Amino acid sequence: MRKENSVNLENEQALKIDCPFIFALSLMGKRWKPAILWKMTEGFYRFGEFKREIPQISEKMLTQHLRELEADELITRTIYPEMPPRVEYVLTNLGSSLQPILEQLNNWGENVKKIKMENKTA
Repeated sequence: MRKENSVNLENEQALKIDCPFIFALSLMGKRWKPAILWKMTEGFYRFGEFKREIPQISEKMLTQHLRELEADELITRTIYPEMPPRVEYVLTNLGSSLQPILEQLNNWGENVKKIKMENKTA
């Protein structure tokens, strides 16, 4: 946890305000948020489905990131009044607008990974 008055935090917040690129990256996060968003391009997801699809993420981190994505209005959370309760997460229109960007990142990652693997075997 960072100090609220740290210079690093102040610089980060200033960059988010001044630079649209940094602002966009701050919404997408670092490791798990892009993976969550990528999975959601396929449709709605339930908590347990995320755990199966991204087994390396802890429940705490998954919960935290889903809450942050919801607060940033990239996803919506729907609770169905059933027994047991069912909760589904789906991309909002804003979140869906990330789909072409996520697809390009995925394609770029596949290509770079392939090149690096070829270089290792050569």
